Amino acid sequence: MKILVIGSGGREHALVWKLAQSPNTTQMWCAPGNAGIAQERLAKNGAAVECVNLGAEDLPRLLAFAQEKKADLTVVGPDNPLALGIVDLFQSHGLRIWGVNRKAAQFESSKVFSQKFMEKYGIPTAAAGTFSDVVAAKKFCASLGGKCVVKADGLALGKGVLICTNQAEAEKAVDEIMVSKAFGAAGANVVIQEFLEGIEVSLHALCDGRTAKIFPTSQDHKRALDGDLGLNTGGMGTYSPTPFLNDAQLADTAKKVLEPFMRGCVAEGIDYRGLLYPGVMLTKNGPKILEFNARFGDPETQVYLTRLENDLVELLAASVCGSLGSLELKWSPLASVCVVMASGGYPGNYAKGKVITGLDAANALPHTKVFHAGTALKDGQIVTNGGRVLGVTALGKDLKAAQSAAYVAVGKIQFDGAHFRRDIAAKAFSV
Repeated sequence: MKILVIGSGGREHALVWKLAQSPNTTQMWCAPGNAGIAQERLAKNGAAVECVNLGAEDLPRLLAFAQEKKADLTVVGPDNPLALGIVDLFQSHGLRIWGVNRKAAQFESSKVFSQKFMEKYGIPTAAAGTFSDVVAAKKFCASLGGKCVVKADGLALGKGVLICTNQAEAEKAVDEIMVSKAFGAAGANVVIQEFLEGIEVSLHALCDGRTAKIFPTSQDHKRALDGDLGLNTGGMGTYSPTPFLNDAQLADTAKKVLEPFMRGCVAEGIDYRGLLYPGVMLTKNGPKILEFNARFGDPETQVYLTRLENDLVELLAASVCGSLGSLELKWSPLASVCVVMASGGYPGNYAKGKVITGLDAANALPHTKVFHAGTALKDGQIVTNGGRVLGVTALGKDLKAAQSAAYVAVGKIQFDGAHFRRDIAAKAFSV
């Protein structure tokens, strides 16, 4: 099977790495890919994965490439091409593609749409209001005592969420999003939610339009600095599984969230085939959904795919054709920890082009995989090319062992200005 993967981050490297292990994969391209993806080889024939200089949002050229190469399956990593309708475009030309269609992508591309859907179909979520008017938005913040979360409606690279503890902060957040347009057009409307207290976890479920198969739990670390301090980022590290939901509780959460979600999709004429990624707050009143994402999380993908024992090609093909119900997801009993190494200054301004050393030494460690997120090849050397640079991922017999192994690997890698959190998975040990 010839496979085209779209995207260039750590999530896409993890997808390429796992898809390359399948005996079904005979040729693979990634558009645009990164320096780490270009080093991957297919298990079946040793062929290299070819990175193609096409942007993830350049839909017409991606379509032409898939047609020219006769790709049997295209796998979409990031949210933007999904929101732009790449799945609808490819399907209209008879091409098989994995990812949600444009209508389903609204769950991520519009927080207003998502919030109203949850309220309509009884999916547990925070009390919230949606606003296009600044004065009304601030008034609603005041009704919550200023303790709230202000979210830009549209896509903002995981950063359009501002957490407020008082009215002054809330008003500043509303102004930043709606008046100063800190997140551009994404902030024309806002969703304001009550601030929920509890433990946040990431859930993932693979869907085929009728069936949703739940993954084990994972936990992301959004803030840039240790102790959940600093600015929000796209994610500074993850681990799986978490100790916060046992199997019975996970099944109960899936029943309360996924069943009404799939039922609502059918009622609304939304054919949801792809990945559903709900962010969940475990409150004293039970699990509540913070938001929905319509694709694999990053860096959650790195810990999930290092634990997944199924053939990913078979799973994605079943998601596309509607036969997931006959498959069982199989997971390694090992724990996985991913530590993101970021550029100095991220999530603010940062420099690119810093030479990275120690990658081979880190990858040579047992049960360790360094996934590239923002890297490029320059003059024969791998250099930094983004905010989040690497996702250093390790497996262990338990979380302590996996955490220790991941940080040993991090210690092997150097680049100018590198920074990373030193407390990934620490919450698991304070339960």
